[in-house]
Amino acid sequence: MTQNQLLSKRQIFLLFVGFSVVYISGMFIPLMENDSAQHATMAMRMALNNDFLNIFKGENPYLDKPHLHFWLSAISMKIFGINHIAYRIPALLCLCLACFSTKKLADLLYANENLSYLASLIFLSAQTIILSAHDVRTDAVLTGFIIFSVWQFVKFIKTQNTGAALLAGFGTAMAFSSKGQMAIVIIGFCILAYLLYSRDWKKFFNLKILLVGLAFIIGILPVLYAYHHQFGNKGIEFILFNQSVNRLNATGFEETSPDYFFFFHTLLWAFLPFSLVFYVGVFQKSAFFIKNRFRKIDGVEFLTLGGFWLVMLLFSASKFKLPHYLNGLIGILAVLTAAYLFEIYRRNQVRKIKVLYIIQLVVIFGSILGIGLLIHYFTGIPNKVMYGFTALIFAYLLFRIFVKENPFRKYVFMSLLFGVAVNLFLNTQFYPVLTRYQGGLKLAEFVNENHLEKERILMLKGNETWSFDFYTQRNTPRIEEMDLKKDDLLVISREELAKLNRNYLILDAENHFRITRLSLKFLNPDKRAAQLDLVYLVKILN
Repeated sequence: MTQNQLLSKRQIFLLFVGFSVVYISGMFIPLMENDSAQHATMAMRMALNNDFLNIFKGENPYLDKPHLHFWLSAISMKIFGINHIAYRIPALLCLCLACFSTKKLADLLYANENLSYLASLIFLSAQTIILSAHDVRTDAVLTGFIIFSVWQFVKFIKTQNTGAALLAGFGTAMAFSSKGQMAIVIIGFCILAYLLYSRDWKKFFNLKILLVGLAFIIGILPVLYAYHHQFGNKGIEFILFNQSVNRLNATGFEETSPDYFFFFHTLLWAFLPFSLVFYVGVFQKSAFFIKNRFRKIDGVEFLTLGGFWLVMLLFSASKFKLPHYLNGLIGILAVLTAAYLFEIYRRNQVRKIKVLYIIQLVVIFGSILGIGLLIHYFTGIPNKVMYGFTALIFAYLLFRIFVKENPFRKYVFMSLLFGVAVNLFLNTQFYPVLTRYQGGLKLAEFVNENHLEKERILMLKGNETWSFDFYTQRNTPRIEEMDLKKDDLLVISREELAKLNRNYLILDAENHFRITRLSLKFLNPDKRAAQLDLVYLVKILN
């Protein structure tokens, strides 16, 4: 290993293999309520009905997120069948694009291949990105095209390459087509930060910028056409002007958090295992630029730090906040973190890395203790093969902790290996057990195993048991109670069943818990029963 490397080629290869296993294992987890199962059901409707122009949530027109994520998932289902693996394939491919683009952006900004590989591995290790690969929403597609677009914009500015200009516009169009104006904000702020420091305004604002605009306009035409087809001019106005503004003002949404520091403390878990060193890097780099009064210095870039601050300050002012809004920024943060690790390595700031290393050890041993408690109280060992494989990785991790080596390299490799080990446990042991507490999924399995007539199954209006719809591969009709007929089969919650004014026979009852809102009471076996709801499949007798 040379002096300017934090990871050897062998370590890089092993870590990419490890994260590949993590991401592939996540493909087999049953879908989680609400958003992931809901989005899968919406894409399934497109595939089953061969209708890619109209987008529905249940039986209601869906005027919210754009179509691209749903189109890609529906096309995948047309090719590979209606199943959760097919639903996740486009998201995984977009995250692969994001990983590659993160590396290429780091190459442009720092011209250090080892640094760029580290940036891509930090991206793959981020907890929120691993979660987005199996709890799939629109964010994986958004993330892939945002970092791809930033890479192409920087390449265009540096080289004036025509192809890069076209790809920058097209990538921005795809990002817009997955989540609207938020994508343009993140890309725009990152490029603005780059230009403010590099002063390369003439390389950006020239005739070739028209190619960017042309590619963007052509790229968003399919989404605009689909919005106009279903909603008319209201749809065009919504996606071009109102969608993201409504979220910033919480117009039409319930205000989620008045906390202006929400995204800052969300990053503490979302960017694990590198969240602490990231924040240290942010504040040290911020102090550096302030001290130097933002004077241009060769070999220094401001895109990652400036993009972070501009996006975070705007998002923090929003009245509607959700953790996964940060996903599109993770590639940028990965480059910043990798660069900072190389900077303190080059300066041989041993004391700083030792403090970070000790804190990381606390996180690692705390996580191992937490995993042990989960195994004892909640999961058991559902998959013995993967449990053994995960245990071997943890054993190797513990071995590396006690091996004497360069503290910088040790910190980096240990942190990435920790990310592989923890998420292998989560994907192969924890989440598969957790999803068994989704009543809709269990009812769907009952229907499929007993070959019940799906055409007779109904739900009451307002019911949103998305996993039942997806795993029965059918958009279950929602009706009013007065329209129920004898021998109809009804999926119904415990609360609704108590109000039902019909004679009925219970065919199946399943425990249900909103698993995306975990609590210690639910994980505690002595208190779990009190946290569970029930959902039923009943037969109407008259």
